[in-house]
Amino acid sequence: MKKSPLVILLLTVMLDLIGFGIVLPLLPTYAKDLGASPFMIGLIAAIFSIMQFIFSPLWGKLSDKIGRRPVMLISIFVTALSYLIFSQSDTILLLIFARGLSGVGSANIAAAQAYITDVTDSKSRSGAMGMIGAAFGVGFIIGPLVGGLLKHNYGIEMVGYVASALIFFDFILAVFFLPESNKQAKKFHIGMFSGKSEASGSANSSSSSFLKEKITEYVDGLKLTFSSKPLALLMIANYIFTFAIVNMQVASILLWKEYFLASDQEIGYIFAYVGFFSVIVQGGLIRQLIKKLGEHKLFLWGHIFTFAGVFFVPFIPQDTLFTYGLLILLCFAIGTSLVAPINLSMISLYSYKQKQGQILGLSQSVNSFARIMGPFSGSVLYGMNFHAPYIVAGLLTIIGTFIAFALFKYKIEALEPVAEAESI
Repeated sequence: MKKSPLVILLLTVMLDLIGFGIVLPLLPTYAKDLGASPFMIGLIAAIFSIMQFIFSPLWGKLSDKIGRRPVMLISIFVTALSYLIFSQSDTILLLIFARGLSGVGSANIAAAQAYITDVTDSKSRSGAMGMIGAAFGVGFIIGPLVGGLLKHNYGIEMVGYVASALIFFDFILAVFFLPESNKQAKKFHIGMFSGKSEASGSANSSSSSFLKEKITEYVDGLKLTFSSKPLALLMIANYIFTFAIVNMQVASILLWKEYFLASDQEIGYIFAYVGFFSVIVQGGLIRQLIKKLGEHKLFLWGHIFTFAGVFFVPFIPQDTLFTYGLLILLCFAIGTSLVAPINLSMISLYSYKQKQGQILGLSQSVNSFARIMGPFSGSVLYGMNFHAPYIVAGLLTIIGTFIAFALFKYKIEALEPVAEAESI
């Protein structure tokens, strides 16, 4: 196995996520400065996830046809263009368009994961996939720091320019150093994005049936999942936990800015602080804890820590954001870093044999739906009362805690009804 293509791929993913992290913490307050209503702020936050949900499987499927390299190149270029448009977004409609276009480009994660499966064997694949998770953490440490510094000192235009330049550098790296990994794909030559019409035509002709196909897969996946009580509980926990976190993320940025009077630069520090401890937990500590305590106990404690990390945020005194607030956010970083990966791990462990891919795919879809709906809820609730998003998030994590308790009665190794799964 050649390691260099994987290194270049992970570098491009990390640069992409740093660009994402530069812009993300500034969006809600900038949208509000443009006159956006709570609903519109929710839409601006959600449009990225909506486009990712639509285009992620399309990019993945297209990469099977024409190759990973052209899909990665085109999507990276689209992302760089979106940040350039963002730098000039002086109206709400233009800001929505820029974020939607960014979601289209950043949906290349499916193609990136497919690239990893092409260049790794079964033994090294999990580690390589884990590196993508680490790239997310690095992006959320470096990106917000840079974004807050740029916005504070040079304005929103410079934020867009730097993010665009970073992603365009990512594009140049991929052009020169990222080889094609899918040897079975139809040839697709990229000079200035010119390709064989046969490949693109084939992709376009299948697009009409793709939606029906995905709906059928989704319904079948739900039937399969809800035929098992622990799987059903985990899938419900996945949705409500993701919804709870996204529900309060948009509200948090507004709260830090308006109630705690934090600057854009200080908000960047907060994001980097949470990202730093998330990387520590997910980068190795979680494996040791699983060996010592097991998935069930960690899943429970993750929800308890997360409750402490979301519910109490708006109730601390205004001048304690960087004292009591940091302690609460430490709980948030620990809790979310435990719950999300353990939920995915437990879904995999409880899944029917030979059906893991389908069930894990459904889990990603459920997660995406929560990321689409959460920003609307958080923005509207914040507009009603700034305590509301955190109270709702806290209540949802309590429900997740009860689900975690309920899962203790189901032994992981006892769940293997393969024949039942096949009959559904």
